[in-house]
Amino acid sequence: MEKILIVDDEAFIRENLERILAEDGYHPFSAENGDQAVKLVGEEEIDLVLLDLNLGNQSGLDVLRAMREIDPELLVIIITGYGTVESAVEALKMGAYDYIKKPFKADAIHLIVRLALETQNLRREVRQLRRGGKEKELIGSTDMIGSSPQLLQVYRQIREVAKHETATVLITGESGVGKELVARGIHNLSPRKERPFVEINCGSLPFNLLETELFGHERGAFTDAKTRKIGLFEESNGGTIFLDEIGEMDMNLQVKLLRVLEDRRIRRLGGTRNIDIDVRVIAATNRNLKEAIDEKVFREDLYYRLNVFPIHIPPLRERREDIPQLLDYFLKRFSREFNKRIREVSRDALDLLMRYHWPGNVRELRNVVERICIMYNVETIRPNNLPSEIWGEAPRKEAPFSYEIPPEGIMLEDMIGQIEKELIGKAIAITGGNVAKTARLLNVPRGTLRYKLEKYEIEGD
Repeated sequence: MEKILIVDDEAFIRENLERILAEDGYHPFSAENGDQAVKLVGEEEIDLVLLDLNLGNQSGLDVLRAMREIDPELLVIIITGYGTVESAVEALKMGAYDYIKKPFKADAIHLIVRLALETQNLRREVRQLRRGGKEKELIGSTDMIGSSPQLLQVYRQIREVAKHETATVLITGESGVGKELVARGIHNLSPRKERPFVEINCGSLPFNLLETELFGHERGAFTDAKTRKIGLFEESNGGTIFLDEIGEMDMNLQVKLLRVLEDRRIRRLGGTRNIDIDVRVIAATNRNLKEAIDEKVFREDLYYRLNVFPIHIPPLRERREDIPQLLDYFLKRFSREFNKRIREVSRDALDLLMRYHWPGNVRELRNVVERICIMYNVETIRPNNLPSEIWGEAPRKEAPFSYEIPPEGIMLEDMIGQIEKELIGKAIAITGGNVAKTARLLNVPRGTLRYKLEKYEIEGD
């Protein structure tokens, strides 16, 4: 959701622009003077600024200059009801994208904002292509979504270890973080990429079945062995074998795996000769293997043999900035798959999703979006479309609103808006979404309440 900053000393203009921009699904911010605007540009990742040239005692040109010192690539549209054409031209020379005169029509704002943001997106794509085909190729090869610092570190580790095609890798992380995607990314970027990538979950099979799956067996090796079976180590020869949930492997089988890693040879169950293999081994686990060693359920020597190159994938709650990108990806995917018209997530719904703890990580987020796309066919996902567990998490994750004034001061208008939004949300919940009852409860005209509901993207019947 694009963030748009409105800078105007007239409250009516700011509120009107907020309403217009919210209709198009943008996230509007407001500032009544240049100091507030410059502060917000420094604190938020603003995509576009709508800047009035006349801000009382301040010049919009001075504010434009100060904002672009912070962000030289900031996109700015000048709004003026008093400035001359010369002042607007001066703003364009300073880097403003375009200008529009007061009084303006909503259609004009819709159009100029959309064109400006499309231009900005094209500029960013060009810069990314110039900057780094390698990073883009890397991310595409992993099929992972996100650009948080934590995930970028994982991307860099994938790139480095992929060059060394025999190095054993141990991937750790909670269930659902994407360990298999990392393993596939290493394989796809390695010289082995044209060879097989074979995976198996070590916790899904009992000892005997897992042994024969990994190493194969000869005919007659046991009662039901009527034909020879080629194991996964042989099938993946020249490529990569991914041993998921390695921490669940039986101790007896761990001994055999250790021997394979040391000798690079396997022997089929019931066989009499060793078979040389050339395989990269990637293992993954959501367990703490050092604790498993202390509990005598995992071999220490195998741990150090696997842990040649460790990669840890942080849980989703530690890289929440990846959530909007993941939402966008899954929404497009499942909307297309189920032939739905869902396009975006409302600001209130996104706030709830950002605060949720995500114990199931990316897999849980994927399932939530898929469930929503099955159940609903709306253009915008709002809080009432979210599963109950998302709502249930919010109160524990959000501290109660504080009315204390910190030493650095507050943004009074933003604070008032926050209080107003919170009170309206509580009132609409009490009345079960009934706008008429809510208006009576808050002692405001129904039309005023409807405007506020739209402004804050709160659902009401």
